[in-house]
Amino acid sequence: MEINLEKDIAVLKELNVGEWISISGVIYAARDQACKRLSEILIKGFNPPITLSNSLIYHTGPSPINLCGVCSAGPTTSVRMDPFVEILLSCGVIGFIGKGKRSKEIIEHFKKYKGIYLVTVGGAGAYLGSRIEKIQIVAFEDLGPEAVYYLEVKDFPAMVAIDSKGRSFWN
Repeated sequence: MEINLEKDIAVLKELNVGEWISISGVIYAARDQACKRLSEILIKGFNPPITLSNSLIYHTGPSPINLCGVCSAGPTTSVRMDPFVEILLSCGVIGFIGKGKRSKEIIEHFKKYKGIYLVTVGGAGAYLGSRIEKIQIVAFEDLGPEAVYYLEVKDFPAMVAIDSKGRSFWN
């Protein structure tokens, strides 16, 4: 199923575990340190440097763009971002893209906030990077590859691993 995030963001909440989708639109890349900083900002009551409402966060640290204009952007293991899931979902993030199984506690957060967890193919960083049409650091530049990146993606493949009803691919 093709999902255009600009038009179909609400459709994400209707998807079921195991469905493969092709995403086009804007997502943010943020991994360990960026998610931690975003959470700290939110806990202190400040506004984050990006719009979290109805956003998808991809757990990746993209490599620099090579001579052919392509970066590598494979998923990183999402369990490391578990301490930040609830606050990010509570502030409007609709879901995350990453890899790996999630705990029962995290699955409950997805159910509570009607969020989703998508997985994509590990080891396919160059291919996934070729699905990125525009990339730009938008926050925490000092973190290098762990900064927050604005990514415009086209036909980015992902599978629903945890749906908004709290059903998990691993159960």
